[in-house]
Amino acid sequence: MKRTLFLCLSILLFSCNTNAQKVNTTPEKKYTISKTDAEWKLILSPEQYYILRQAGTERAFSSPLNKNDAIGTYHCAACNTPLFKSEYKYDSGSGWPSFDREIKGNVAYGSDTNLGYSRDEEHCATCGGHLGHLFNDGPSDTTGKRHCINGDALIFVPKTN
Repeated sequence: MKRTLFLCLSILLFSCNTNAQKVNTTPEKKYTISKTDAEWKLILSPEQYYILRQAGTERAFSSPLNKNDAIGTYHCAACNTPLFKSEYKYDSGSGWPSFDREIKGNVAYGSDTNLGYSRDEEHCATCGGHLGHLFNDGPSDTTGKRHCINGDALIFVPKTN
């Protein structure tokens, strides 16, 4: 009896299909700007590297860009691609810079399941840097979208006259 039970448990245990056994067959996207980790570490601050290259998240309310209301454009901190215009920015109360839309073609999207459920992840379309996440709880009078972006992933470029 014990032998049969052990055999059944062994078969069940070793026949389960886990994520470790799955092979990713989706080809990795090639970006216009591509660097090694060592090259990124040379040009990014430790905080920027953590967010842009390791998909990290900064603490809520820690970015000075969260309360920035100047006119200009928010660029990728890694490659300087313009991502969001200041007129798209609004105060979501979330603690991160939030925008109701992106500059078309400059933001790429993927899926993030690190928390056990799927979220729409945003990347710079030029260098692949992690920016933040997209949610459907934005202003209903515009797009209904909230691009929740890490301030350390951005550089603000003020408008010049």
